[in-house]
Amino acid sequence: MRHPPSFIPGTNAIESLNYQLRKIIKNRGHFPNDQAAVKLLWLAICNIEDKRARERQKTRTTDKESSGNHLVEGAATAGWIQALGVLSITYPERLEPYLS
Repeated sequence: MRHPPSFIPGTNAIESLNYQLRKIIKNRGHFPNDQAAVKLLWLAICNIEDKRARERQKTRTTDKESSGNHLVEGAATAGWIQALGVLSITYPERLEPYLS
């Protein structure tokens, strides 16, 4: 019997997004309220995603053979059932409301 992995590894894309968001927050300093922080992060995520979409489009048009290794909208995620199983065992109180 195969056991699911004990952790879900972070990808370079996630680490890159986290880095860019931390950089924006650090440069901004403090926020007058939570709404201002959420708005800034939302706009930053939109800008980051627009930039990434342009880069993916360039990759798709210039290198059709290797584009399968990049994040693409609509691509299926492999191993999601196993990952969900591990998450539901590790964090049952967080996932239970959404699984029932």
